Amino acid sequence: MSYYVYIVECSDKTLYTGIATDVQRRLEEHNNSVKGAKYTKHRRPVKLMYKEKLEDRSSASKREHSIKKLTREEKLSLIHA
Repeated sequence: MSYYVYIVECSDKTLYTGIATDVQRRLEEHNNSVKGAKYTKHRRPVKLMYKEKLEDRSSASKREHSIKKLTREEKLSLIHA
């Protein structure tokens, strides 16, 4: 099973990074469901800005962690690369 690291932009222009096996389902959860992340529930709607496919959950978690440590400017550079 493949995993994805994704970045969404919230309605307040902040960026949220997460992992999922199905990015479209997760985006739907962020926007319309109680299953969305606590952070994004009050910042709806969110829109997908970036996704990266990884081989397994461990790799995805490590990549998510490294992206979360980036500055906003570095995340925007990643998105626009």
